Amino acid sequence: MKSTSLPLFFVLLTFINPLAQADLIDDAVGNIQQAINDAYKPDNSRSDDDDRYDARRNSDSRQYNDRRKQLEDRRQRLDERQRQLDDDRRRLEDDERQLENDYDR
Repeated sequence: MKSTSLPLFFVLLTFINPLAQADLIDDAVGNIQQAINDAYKPDNSRSDDDDRYDARRNSDSRQYNDRRKQLEDRRQRLDERQRQLDDDRRRLEDDERQLENDYDR
């Protein structure tokens, strides 16, 4: 078993090694191409980064403003409801006073 597994291991290594080297070479070529593009067009990469940053910032700002508006609307609804409850309480107190006045007679 040991004598057959060792040659099998070496055969397997010979097939895997070129694939790994090709992958490394491909990554290196990609990195070199990116470096050349950045060297000749430095504004494009920065512009893209700035655009993405601005878009994210605008999105965050929009979400913040939307949430802030929702909270303000909710506060206004609660204030209006509180005013209605206060009015109802005053009417109830007026009705109680009227009732007491009517019974005192």
